[in-house]
Amino acid sequence: MDGDWTRGNARVDSSDRRGWLVGHFIEPSSIRHSDDVEVKWALHPRGETRSDWFTREVRTTLHPFISGRFRVQLPDEDVTLTEQGDYVMWGPGVDHNYEALEDSVVLAVRWPSLELG
Repeated sequence: MDGDWTRGNARVDSSDRRGWLVGHFIEPSSIRHSDDVEVKWALHPRGETRSDWFTREVRTTLHPFISGRFRVQLPDEDVTLTEQGDYVMWGPGVDHNYEALEDSVVLAVRWPSLELG
């Protein structure tokens, strides 16, 4: 269902977009389309990491932790998320990377929703 409201399963509904559930990249006719915010249901298997640091960040990002054990690498510190509800947040210009220390579920919320060139 879509229109004024919707319901579903974040894992299923975002599977064709690498976990992204809300953002500018969702069809404009969907209530999940937004130019203001992006939301990702992120499933990270143990050992997963990015090959390169993300260095072009122009958004603010919030990562609330759901389960597992997950490390976010920032320029000045590594933050390990271990307890449900732990989070890390950073603003534009902050380089970052990550590593799943165990199979992990992390929610990613970033704003605004921008197409990066």
